[in-house]
Amino acid sequence: MFKILAKLNKVILPSYSKQRLDLAKATKLQKTIIAWRYYVTIHAIEKK
Repeated sequence: MFKILAKLNKVILPSYSKQRLDLAKATKLQKTIIAWRYYVTIHAIEKK
C-alpha cells in the first residue's frame, strides 16, 4: 500500500527539494506535504 502511495506522491505532489525550498520559509501547507511524503517514503522502504 505504501509503495503505491509513494508513486502517487511522486506524480501528484510537488518536489520541494528540486525547487530548493528553504524549510525556515516554508508555509504550514508545504511543511505538511513534506512530512507526508517523508512518512510514506519511510514506510514504503520498511515494507520491503
